[in-house]
Amino acid sequence: MKITQLKELILLNLENSTNEFKRVFHGRGNFYEDFPYLCVDKIDKVLLISLFQSVDEIIESDLKKMFIEIFDEMSFSSLIIQKRYLKEDSYEVLRGTLPNNAYAIENTLKYNINFSNQNIGLFPDMKIGREFIKSISKDKNILNLFSYTCAFSVVSISAGAKQVVNVDMSKGALNTGRENHRTNNLDTKNVKFLPYNILKSWSRIKKYAPYDIIIIDPPSFQKGSFAASKDYEKIIRRLKELASEDCIVLSCLNAPELDTTFIKNLFEENASEFEFVKRLDNLDTFPSNNEEKSLKNMIFKRKIN
Repeated sequence: MKITQLKELILLNLENSTNEFKRVFHGRGNFYEDFPYLCVDKIDKVLLISLFQSVDEIIESDLKKMFIEIFDEMSFSSLIIQKRYLKEDSYEVLRGTLPNNAYAIENTLKYNINFSNQNIGLFPDMKIGREFIKSISKDKNILNLFSYTCAFSVVSISAGAKQVVNVDMSKGALNTGRENHRTNNLDTKNVKFLPYNILKSWSRIKKYAPYDIIIIDPPSFQKGSFAASKDYEKIIRRLKELASEDCIVLSCLNAPELDTTFIKNLFEENASEFEFVKRLDNLDTFPSNNEEKSLKNMIFKRKIN
């Protein structure tokens, strides 16, 4: 794929787009071999370009020129490049300004976006997972592990959940989670925000059990706190003591090196009282040449005795 073809594809994906968060190009799934390092998101009036590796100066210059042309053809307010391979000063504004108060919109709900953090505050590939949880949340007691900015909590409370317990080590992420509820005029009297290391806080988490829905959405690797390859099992072992009799678990994994069999085996070996129901489809805006290396959202349900 040449840059001219890339431009045509992005413009095509921008056609008839609404103000909702939309990925208009996804190279990370290696579906487009020439641009595996590139992702492009439309976030309301912001066009965000993400580079996941350093590229040749000429290629970077050509890409910037192309995106400026797209910006001039469309009604965006800001054009931003984020160099994800850099730890600091990773944002470069090509047009407009770096927004201080920005929102991503998904299914009419709004989420605060922070363009000074490496992760902006919402993972768009999890949209179908959030839709699934919203569809089953009414009157349920929900545990949201690795809640980050509490997007699962927002959709659950908006759908009438009885209670949501959000657990994440990052107080900053949980504060954004509170703001996400307020932004959508959602009452937080039945929402808990627990700034704990999950693996060391089971007694505190169990305090609000039994849970009708348990969401497990960890990072694949977080230095010093979590590695899916060895720590995911520790969570699965705890499900029995946390779950209600008809509990549903959404088990998420976004580690390319670990496949669906990895999660299924963990349940079979450590939580055999749960049965596998299905794996949720991924959005077609996140194409991949190998689904086992992409996001895996797997549904398990406690067996009825």
